Amino acid sequence: MAVYDRIGTTYSRTRRPDPRIAAQIHAALGDAADVVDVGAGSGSYEPRGTVLAVEPSRVMIGQRQPGAAPAVQGVAERLPLRDDAADACMALLTVHHWTDLAAGVAELRRVARRRVVVLTWDQHVFRERFWLVRDYLPEAAAFDDTRAVPPGRLLDLLGGGRQEPVPIPHDCVDGLAAAYWRRPHAYLDPQVRAGISLLAQTGEEVLAPGLNRLAEDLGTGRWHTRHAGLLTRRTVDVGYRLLVTEL
Repeated sequence: MAVYDRIGTTYSRTRRPDPRIAAQIHAALGDAADVVDVGAGSGSYEPRGTVLAVEPSRVMIGQRQPGAAPAVQGVAERLPLRDDAADACMALLTVHHWTDLAAGVAELRRVARRRVVVLTWDQHVFRERFWLVRDYLPEAAAFDDTRAVPPGRLLDLLGGGRQEPVPIPHDCVDGLAAAYWRRPHAYLDPQVRAGISLLAQTGEEVLAPGLNRLAEDLGTGRWHTRHAGLLTRRTVDVGYRLLVTEL
């Protein structure tokens, strides 16, 4: 069973494309006329030129919007496409779920004629800068340690390229792990946590003590005192990175 067949049933309720992140992704895709979305999920951030989405979870495919690009059930390691099938391949917050990273990256390079765009995160930066995992949920950070891929390693596998920081706005529409960095109460909502694989896969029993501490600190005002410097910021860099490789 694909991971998101189990944890993805409510994914599209909280995971919608943020226009600022979308603009950065689409700029990285540049003038690509046709795009294949690998590990596509429910289809967030797919540009108009998307010709095919490849996704292992039927649950996620079922949450794609009417009019979205056609989707097939498949995995990154064995893309059902010919060589040089599209100008670009994109893979957004998905490589940490792949069973064979090198094979998946090789497939992106095989299918893309001109460009590969990958959205991932730098676990070292994430651990140090994001208060939720640093101060309250180190168990979740430890889980991420087992699956996070250093951006430098990804770039090596991709054959080089550049990486861009992806700042997360304080009112981020896409409920990814760090989306609520200035809205801490949101992490107490089970539906929000269900849309974040880091938290959904760590498990509620493991998270409960840290979430109870967070609830207490929010109730007493301790969180707001400790993180007063965040409350006037519009964006933060907690390690999300966009990797762009020209072929």
